Amino acid sequence: WKKAKARVQRIHSRIGNARRDYLHKCSTTISPNHAMVCIEDLQVRNMSRSATGNAGQPGKQVRGKSGLNRSILDQGWFEFRRQLDYKLAWHGGWLVAVPPRNTSRTCPCCDHVSADNRQTQARFACVECGFEENADVVGAINVLRAGHARFACEVSDAAQSPAAGTHRSGSSRLDAGVSAVGISGL
Repeated sequence: WKKAKARVQRIHSRIGNARRDYLHKCSTTISPNHAMVCIEDLQVRNMSRSATGNAGQPGKQVRGKSGLNRSILDQGWFEFRRQLDYKLAWHGGWLVAVPPRNTSRTCPCCDHVSADNRQTQARFACVECGFEENADVVGAINVLRAGHARFACEVSDAAQSPAAGTHRSGSSRLDAGVSAVGISGL
């Protein structure tokens, strides 16, 4: 039993090392090439919370939720964000975290927000203006726009709304030679 347990631990250790290596390689590739990176401020802890409930109110679809939780945690989203944050800081870049609310429901052409805009997981079709695109591309466009708006509020020292600011608050530097070109989405 102890030998089998040690073998399983070695396998899990290898998987964890491979995941960390991949995340380091991705974040190292992105950080020197981009002055600003915009990401959604996902609450991974809340997203991976158990659905079991309690004795009075048992949870629904517990098995499916546990599989989703496992896949979310296997991706290492927060670890990628942490690595990207400190590597961008090394290179003088910025990590802008944008609230995820309605990023996949807002039309980038007419700014119409509706749950009907995204009827399937893959397609986005605006009910107002008829714009159609892949839903992930639309989400990335909206995240990038929101990141530019948040970054502009911080750099100009304008009165900040509750949604304004970057992940690294308190720092208000912008080198004249740094362009605000970035990527969005994970």
